[in-house]
Amino acid sequence: MTVQATDADPSTRERILAATATVLGRHGMTKLSISEVAAQAQVSRPTLYRWFASKRELLDAFVVWERQYYERAVAEATAGLPPAERLDAALQVIVEYQQSYPGLRMIDIEPELVIRRLSRVIPLMRQRLERLATGPDPGLAVATAVRVAVSHYLVRSDDDADFLAQLRYAARVRHPAPRVGP
Repeated sequence: MTVQATDADPSTRERILAATATVLGRHGMTKLSISEVAAQAQVSRPTLYRWFASKRELLDAFVVWERQYYERAVAEATAGLPPAERLDAALQVIVEYQQSYPGLRMIDIEPELVIRRLSRVIPLMRQRLERLATGPDPGLAVATAVRVAVSHYLVRSDDDADFLAQLRYAARVRHPAPRVGP
């Protein structure tokens, strides 16, 4: 169990988790170095261990942090939008999220681990996006869009506009007209 000092700055935890993403992009999970994460986060190893008692605990927290980061981004992007525009906003988050990975990606380093993880992530992603979908047969449309997103993750595309266009097509989302006025 993690022991957190009461005077510890929560931003330290965030820095450590963000640093974990960067280091994972370099070496993957099996070769993750706690020392390198600490250096990347600009904290000492003892500080890192105050937040995360072990490498396993750090990785478990990272998975939760990454999922929460994505969910917050979708919630912020869709807040206040009419229902017909929410799925499109979520698709834009997916494109931004995938393009934000630093350097190499986990799929490039540890494909077996990523494929196992995708088998758990795909149903969750589909379920969350279905809540934002409208129109005929939203389940099929969202399932297709998720498969397109996974394909782009596996074989990275540098063309964000093309990736978004493919997601929109798969999800049967028409690009909404630009909003006019406040």
